[in-house]
Amino acid sequence: MMLTVLLVVPLVLFLFCSDYCKSAFQIFTRDLKFITNVLLFKIRFRSLEKKETVAKIFTSILSKHSHNVAFYFEEQKWTFLDVEIYSNKIAHFFKKEGYSRNEIVALFLENRPEYGCIWLGLGKIGVVSALINTNLTGEVLLHSIKTAKVGGIIYSSTLKNVIGIIAEKIPNIKLYQLNDKIETCNLLRGAVDLTTKLKTQSESSPTEDINNGKLTDKLLLIYTSGTTGLPKATVLTNKRIIFVNVGASTFAKLSSDDIVYTCLPFYHGSAAAGITWCFLFGLSVVIKKKFSASNFWNDCVKYKCTVFQYVGEICRYILAAHNDTEFHVQHHVKKIMGNGLRPQIWEKFVRKFNIKQVFEVYGSIDGNTTIINTENKVGAVGFFPRWASFISPVKLIKCDEETGAPIQGSDGFYQLCKTGEPGLLIGNIDFKNNMTGFFGYQDKTDTEKKLLRSVFRTGGVYFNSGDILVQDESGYFYFRDRTGDTFRWKGENVSTSEVEAVISNLLNLEDAVVYGVKVPFHEGRAGMVALIDRTQSFNVNNFYDNLNHYLPMYCIPLFVRVVRSVSLTGTFKLLKVDLQREGFDVGKIKDKMFVYDVNKKSFVDLNEKMYDDILTGKIKF
Repeated sequence: MMLTVLLVVPLVLFLFCSDYCKSAFQIFTRDLKFITNVLLFKIRFRSLEKKETVAKIFTSILSKHSHNVAFYFEEQKWTFLDVEIYSNKIAHFFKKEGYSRNEIVALFLENRPEYGCIWLGLGKIGVVSALINTNLTGEVLLHSIKTAKVGGIIYSSTLKNVIGIIAEKIPNIKLYQLNDKIETCNLLRGAVDLTTKLKTQSESSPTEDINNGKLTDKLLLIYTSGTTGLPKATVLTNKRIIFVNVGASTFAKLSSDDIVYTCLPFYHGSAAAGITWCFLFGLSVVIKKKFSASNFWNDCVKYKCTVFQYVGEICRYILAAHNDTEFHVQHHVKKIMGNGLRPQIWEKFVRKFNIKQVFEVYGSIDGNTTIINTENKVGAVGFFPRWASFISPVKLIKCDEETGAPIQGSDGFYQLCKTGEPGLLIGNIDFKNNMTGFFGYQDKTDTEKKLLRSVFRTGGVYFNSGDILVQDESGYFYFRDRTGDTFRWKGENVSTSEVEAVISNLLNLEDAVVYGVKVPFHEGRAGMVALIDRTQSFNVNNFYDNLNHYLPMYCIPLFVRVVRSVSLTGTFKLLKVDLQREGFDVGKIKDKMFVYDVNKKSFVDLNEKMYDDILTGKIKF
């Protein structure tokens, strides 16, 4: 009762004394629902927390859903009993191989039902699974393996050549090859045929090992995307995984009746969440090897999906695939959950495909801050009631928008942002608290780099997200940019994500990558855009006029580069590091390039003479 009074009274006073009292009722009902969800979440988490590990919870799920479908994959159906049997075989085999609690095995596999079964089975004996990006090769792959300090690698036969290239550099790491059923493959030298070995393993549950599992045991290592450097291995304990996924399922009202479509790569945190929902709550997951925008809705109909997970640019690709056609597909999808649904296409997407609920989530696999938009608020990545800001672990602090460096006041402490002011999002770290604990990276030096100490008082520790967000007067948060992506031009801050969204819409949802480039004799960075023109149909003639209609002058890119393709992360995020490094150097770049002509007020071909004139200051903007 006292807790209720402490929460509700400030809420009522704040709402009816605030500037937005006209929408007080909507905010009140939203926040009341928020409080209800938080209390329900705490009850559910404490119930599962007592079971300590994902493996123990799965055992209880198995007793209720043994013959229900856990995974749909192509024409296969894996029941929860099938998952139990396969994961038990994994547990018995790797225990015989000598692996013990807290040792690490890397998974280098494409999407397949065995993937989740393997890390569940390893988790049953306390072995940690490092989920490695299947797009990595050479030195970056080697870095990921060595950073995690793995003792073994499970890889698929389709990826054996990639492992083969680096095998001589990891002679002390045991190799286990999982062959596809449809083919017989030669093994790499010294590798174990895992497919054959598993056939003779016991199907019984390793009950004693499961019972020895602890809530604080490490379960997974998941890597950051590497968009701002080499991938870093993030530690996820049973406790953290249960906590995060109970939160997501509670706020999104997921149940065992749901069928979740996931086309995200399984090494990614969001896909791992989808698999975990299956293990924790007994729902079904549809597994796709690769994302296909053209086949997406056919798959959803085929498997009767009720939820799908998105990330990055997936929603834009789905919309683009049906942009010029009427959509009459009768599907069962009512909810979508993920991050990266751009506000510029949000309403069009939900209207065209009749989506009832969007759960846009802000968070990162390595962070300690997660917020969720449960209200279908277009563009918002989440909210936290402003009347309860004094207990919020999420804060926005003032920073240099170009560099992302936090700004300290004269007292040496950091400064909170005002309503509507963009700022660096940080999360309070309480190592004893499930909600705001931070378990760091496998490499402790990487962990220290993400911490801010003595932020508002001496001794406090916060996680630096590296993201710039803004909070409105109703408490909604909106993503602005990654620090380092925003650049300054003509005394103004330019958000690359906002400019990219506008240009993509102008180009019928094609990819556009915006970044800042240094121009001699000019302060800041000028905007440059790389346009993906797969059909060679880009017309530069009216491009400036279109941009000028939707963007302020300082946001309009001065340089245009037309390319056939651009690199993506495995989660459909556009990479711009190499493009930014090349700039607008006509000596290095063979692609067609244009530059804004101040006198003609249009884009013209960028040739060697103009390039030289820009470098010597004869041409200025």
